[in-house]
Amino acid sequence: MAHTDELYLGKTDYQVLGGRPVRHDGTDKVTGKALYAADIQLPNLAHGKMVRSPHAHARIKAIDASEALKIPGVFAVVTSEDFPDLSDKFALMGEAGQVNLTYLAANCLAKGKVLYKGHAVAAVAAASVHIAEEAAARIRVEYEVLPSVTWVLDAMKEGAPLLHEGLRTDTMGKTGDQPTNVAVHLQFEKGNIAEGFRQADVVVEREFRTASVHQGYIEPHAAVAMWNEDNRLKIWSATQGSFNCRQQVAELLQIPVSQCLVVPCEIGGGFGGKIAVYLEPVAALLSRKCSRPVKMVMQRNEVFEGTGPTPGSFVRVKLGATQDGRLVAGEAFLAYDCGAFPGGMIGPGCMCVFSCYDLPNARVDGYDVCDNKPKTQAYRAPGATQAAFACEQVIDELAERLGIDPIEFRLRNAAKEGTRRVDGPVYPRVGLVECLQAAKTSDHWKSPLSGPNRGRGIAAGFWFNIGGASSCSASVNDDGIVSLVEGSTDIGGTRTSVAMQLAETLGIAAEDVRPQVADTDSVGYTFLTGGSRVTFATGLAAYKLGLDLQEQMKQRAAAIWDCDPASVRVDHGVYSHDGHSLTFKQLAAQIAQNQLDPVVGRASAAPEGSTNTFGVHIADVEVDPETGKVTVLRYTAIQDAGKAVHPSYVEGQMQGGAVQGIGWALNEEYFFDNQDRMRNASFLDYRMPTCLDVPMIETIIVEVPNPTHPYGVRGAGETPIVAPPATIANAIHRAVGVRMQELPMAPPALWKALSRQR
Repeated sequence: MAHTDELYLGKTDYQVLGGRPVRHDGTDKVTGKALYAADIQLPNLAHGKMVRSPHAHARIKAIDASEALKIPGVFAVVTSEDFPDLSDKFALMGEAGQVNLTYLAANCLAKGKVLYKGHAVAAVAAASVHIAEEAAARIRVEYEVLPSVTWVLDAMKEGAPLLHEGLRTDTMGKTGDQPTNVAVHLQFEKGNIAEGFRQADVVVEREFRTASVHQGYIEPHAAVAMWNEDNRLKIWSATQGSFNCRQQVAELLQIPVSQCLVVPCEIGGGFGGKIAVYLEPVAALLSRKCSRPVKMVMQRNEVFEGTGPTPGSFVRVKLGATQDGRLVAGEAFLAYDCGAFPGGMIGPGCMCVFSCYDLPNARVDGYDVCDNKPKTQAYRAPGATQAAFACEQVIDELAERLGIDPIEFRLRNAAKEGTRRVDGPVYPRVGLVECLQAAKTSDHWKSPLSGPNRGRGIAAGFWFNIGGASSCSASVNDDGIVSLVEGSTDIGGTRTSVAMQLAETLGIAAEDVRPQVADTDSVGYTFLTGGSRVTFATGLAAYKLGLDLQEQMKQRAAAIWDCDPASVRVDHGVYSHDGHSLTFKQLAAQIAQNQLDPVVGRASAAPEGSTNTFGVHIADVEVDPETGKVTVLRYTAIQDAGKAVHPSYVEGQMQGGAVQGIGWALNEEYFFDNQDRMRNASFLDYRMPTCLDVPMIETIIVEVPNPTHPYGVRGAGETPIVAPPATIANAIHRAVGVRMQELPMAPPALWKALSRQR
């Protein structure tokens, strides 16, 4: 682990928070005892396999499963016809908003048309994986191949192949009258943009393009479904949100949510890509049809071709500044593809593009565009990385033109308390200024960088970090150990970060809380693990739960001491009254010995608004002018965590996000051939960085307390991926003098840019 500086700006006298206890699930994880969805084995288990389209766009004329069903050991085949009629049905999916069920079902099993290579068309259940694969190969699908499009600007053109004949553009609530691939046109505006640009002494306008990339989680999608004889459906899933999974499946199958039980398994990475359902409803349909539990596990090529990557994007940014380095106006045009179905990441992209700066006059136009790719899904701060890649390079170019240090220029214009974003929200206390100051005084920024073709870059990044509903409950055991039950699937160590907040509230050790993630019948509704919300929102529920338990413990102490509960004092887990004193564990034992009511508590929280996390990254690179290869020599990630509950986990999030961002910057992309088929759908050909490609990521945790949380917690998981591509692009510019305006900045692209420069 890299050395970490911790800049404490808030309360520091915590007993548990800020410590680094061993994670509660660590032993099971490192010994292989933790259960993942693919590990689930049930009696009479059948195995499911998808049939996927070889075409990017085609009409389905016929599906013939007769030969597959003749194979011994084949139990059932399902197609989109096995879904209930979902025509014109919508469902409100909690904080995720309204979802078109026709689109959601068609993404699980294509109906009428396939819209991308890898689109699932049918599924088969059989006695073994091998029989299922043989049967899938014998299902005959007759296609009428149609023209396709995979670049967002091409999809917006008049005459482009239409994915949905009934789609019309929604422009700020007004629906267009012509069929189109443009699902949504958003516009945000503040101030007077024309007047703002008239005040500018320097104006820079640039265009940027980014390819689609995948989240790259190591565990493929997996699900087991058992539709029981009592008509109850039980699902084991690799999901980021068991309640979200439950609702999606229930809505697609048109059954009550209480009829569907989802058991969240351990999850081998998600980063936003395991929120939507793919296998779960299909496995459920197969299970109902063959009266057996059905397991489905994707192969790696299916993950790449059949699940959601990031949007490919085109972004144009124009910024104006005065001679003294004050931003006065900004204009942005963002077109993001959403893949096969509407509902992409354009909203967050538009909200984030200028979010790091106090910009008095601004206008942002955003377009959500369908094309023949898998339906895009979230990937760590979805939409923000593409926007920052554009904005932060224009910011850097303005600073260079004005002869102002890039950190100083950002400090002069940094968003702070009271700054209003272009989309409306006004920031409470936030930590961008402190992050920039930490960067300015860091060893990395102050150290010399010498040698040919070397450069240092810097960029800022932002992510909202959402709230959402969370629930938890707990009971106090006779030995003083607290059993905690919560509903947030654990991806990045949140069992421990939530348990630590409960322990801090109760005044006990983190090790004295035993957390577990429960199924949807065993805990109250809890929104998904995503949006950097769990340590903040579920932690808030744990704090409220701690207060509930503490009040009950005071009542039990009062019963033992025959006094008024209000007169019992609590200080760091020690209960006292009039010379009597008991630790938490001693009191727990006394409760049992005196046959008092057990202490059982519960709490829920649904915080609104964002926790607003900013980060600043610094990168040193060396460019080989003969090949265009970029070597990252040194990298530092600086981030405001509000309060780092478990600093090691915060560092891990910062380091992981930075490495993913480096991969996005330099190598990763969906590569399509002339028939719009992905040609690099494997970890061998899809170039993710390894330990040989990146240096140790240095981290600096800044702590500017979040005013909406009792311990000042902000989300930490998503902000680290926002700044890396822009940071590296700015470093490349300082190394060799070229501005890279496309992602990835792979060796061939950079070599071509250097050749044009020469």
